[in-house]
Amino acid sequence: MKARDKEEYLREYQILKSQGKPFFPYAVLKDSVMAAIVLAVIIAMAIILGAGELSNKADPTTTTYTPRPEWYFFFLFELLRVLKPVWAVPIATIGIPTLCMVLLLLLPFYDRNPERRLERRPIATTAGILTIIAMAYLTYLGATAGPPSEVDLKTSAALEPGKEVVAQSGCLACHKLGDNGNNGPGPELTHIGARLPRNAIARSLQVGPSIMPSYAGLSPQKQEALTAFLASLN
Repeated sequence: MKARDKEEYLREYQILKSQGKPFFPYAVLKDSVMAAIVLAVIIAMAIILGAGELSNKADPTTTTYTPRPEWYFFFLFELLRVLKPVWAVPIATIGIPTLCMVLLLLLPFYDRNPERRLERRPIATTAGILTIIAMAYLTYLGATAGPPSEVDLKTSAALEPGKEVVAQSGCLACHKLGDNGNNGPGPELTHIGARLPRNAIARSLQVGPSIMPSYAGLSPQKQEALTAFLASLN
């Protein structure tokens, strides 16, 4: 800003300031009244309508429940899905959101442009637009994402039924399969077909070695599909 423009701005500011009202108590009183009205409306709605449940009640008897966050946390939910390795979880949950928040809070310090028009504030405008786009895109992906029990491995159409059985039967609770599942207590299944022959896999599903439960209760079609899928992982 040129010295002449700055001087003219300060002159106009002083004129407007002399014609206006002090912040206290006028603006404070107005904000306080509005805050009280909003609070009264929220209390009245809570008393009249009651508190609604945010999601379905937890059912300890089901193993197919898919936990999902509220919509305003979908972008963090999707960020965790993008950064799948265990070592990257703190980065996704703490590092990246904190860094972005700090950068936005420090925006007035590294963008000292006195202009108020958006087209004359390229740094602030770009930072705001990119933040909105990133959060909106991640929120959309998180809202449309499938359950965490899904298996991301690409397979042929003939092996898809077996992959669905793996996702629905709780295998990922004890086994690692690609980027999905948990590291134990069962062994990793990513290349199980290269370590065990098909008959041995089928026998393990029937007997249930060690602490693994038996899958003999599955229908013959599901057992065959599950065996075929696991045997193909080589």
